[in-house]
Amino acid sequence: MAFKDILLTLASYPEPTPVSVIDDAVSVAAVLDAHIAAISCEVHAEVRASLLGDAILDIPALVAREAAKSRENAKALLAAFEASAAKSGVRHETIFEQCATATEAALLADYARLRDLTIMAVPDSHDRWYAEEVIFESGRPTLILPAAPRSRPFQLDAVCVAWDFSRTAARAVSDALPLLESAGSVRVVTVTNEKALDSKHSGEELAKNLARHGIEVVCDEIDAAGKAIDEVLTSYVFSHGIDVLVMGAYGTPRWREFVLGGATRGLLSKPPVPILFSH
Repeated sequence: MAFKDILLTLASYPEPTPVSVIDDAVSVAAVLDAHIAAISCEVHAEVRASLLGDAILDIPALVAREAAKSRENAKALLAAFEASAAKSGVRHETIFEQCATATEAALLADYARLRDLTIMAVPDSHDRWYAEEVIFESGRPTLILPAAPRSRPFQLDAVCVAWDFSRTAARAVSDALPLLESAGSVRVVTVTNEKALDSKHSGEELAKNLARHGIEVVCDEIDAAGKAIDEVLTSYVFSHGIDVLVMGAYGTPRWREFVLGGATRGLLSKPPVPILFSH
């Protein structure tokens, strides 16, 4: 099944999503020949009434100003998306919502459940829980885009699967099949001596499975050699000219943490290339 229905989330507050992310997401939709819907929310802070606070700061007026800022950012982002998508000839629509800041993440996950793929900008510390909510609660794959503008349009010359034999990695491979089938080349990389790999099978067994989908794979094993997993994978994707990294996301209800072997939150905070996360 191809990715034919994509959702792009655009943060309006406290800082708007960079416009470069819009162009990158439209480029992804063009490569995949998919419809793309952009959603942005006017968010409202929920603040308990306080006689002292209202007297000193005029809390209601402050909340109203911040909501207006969010509304202006959301409208501007959706207009920029409309222009970019129209210029590229990509099928598209815009969605404007209003919600409380505390419910925005759940609202985005709700929309994401109805799409084949969700695209998000790399989250800052404030927005990370939004990304986690979508990745863990949508039941659909999420593509995280780097914040820096790309030097060239998105393409699928080379895709890499970070493979550790886990359930989440297997789910990520399944969810990413449309990308893998469209890629010019596919590499499967397993990082060793970073954690115990609970499998008697090698990456070549995954390659056999993908070959039955018409996907030819190059398998690599890399010794972590004491380095953090995100450093190892970042070095690998740069040295092999990878366009998209595919990996599983692992989390628990009380403490969510992206892992492949060891903890790799670094890849979410600073992705070297677009990363497709799946849970």
